[in-house]
Amino acid sequence: MNLSDNDLLRYSRHILLPAIDIGGQAAIGQARVLVVGLGGLGSPVALYLAAAGIGELLLADDDRVDTSNLQRQIIHGEASIGQAKVASAAAQIQALNPAVRTRQLACRLADATLMDAVTDADLVVDCSDNFGTRQALNRACWERQKPLVSGAAIRWEGQITSFDARQSTSPCYACLYPDLPEEGLTCSESGVISPLVGIIGSYQALEALKIITGAGHNLVGRLQLFDGLTASWREFKLPKDQHCTVCQAPRV
Repeated sequence: MNLSDNDLLRYSRHILLPAIDIGGQAAIGQARVLVVGLGGLGSPVALYLAAAGIGELLLADDDRVDTSNLQRQIIHGEASIGQAKVASAAAQIQALNPAVRTRQLACRLADATLMDAVTDADLVVDCSDNFGTRQALNRACWERQKPLVSGAAIRWEGQITSFDARQSTSPCYACLYPDLPEEGLTCSESGVISPLVGIIGSYQALEALKIITGAGHNLVGRLQLFDGLTASWREFKLPKDQHCTVCQAPRV
């Protein structure tokens, strides 16, 4: 990918970074990223990836914008109430960076549609809000050998990690949560402080860009937890579960 003069100017602050440079920016511009969920986490993920010059964003969400979303879902506004979240997000992305291609998947990904979306992507960012989707995404990413950046936020607490099925030593989401019910607490039931989703979502975008460019060290094999009330981070090693039913099972 050749960068135009406008690209060199627009992404100059990236190109100045030795870990990215022109080659890394070109890799960003060629990448196709699937963002699952255009809510509190997906908003900063989509906006920052678009600003960074990602080649294409596959936007997946079956929900519509509601007034209660606007407290934290910063990609949507008053004028978007009632619109499909993928349409609202795509409009904001185009306003921010018209060079970024978008594909709207206004459905809950499952079965064949999920596998097709994961297959089409170079990297997946899980911004969903339910365990069923997270587990299904994990299985699809492992089968298709696609990197997965996983984040979650509720009340005052957030967590983030990455999985990379291309690495034999990488754990997967099922190693972290092998047996969880499909229904769990949501922000609508428990609440969430609005900047928390911005912190975790922005971190997910950072992880995605690092994996795409190969810059620095990513979170594969490490789980980080953030407590907004105490302003503290904790990190734990996340080993591969040798008995995991997903990443230890033969790929189809």
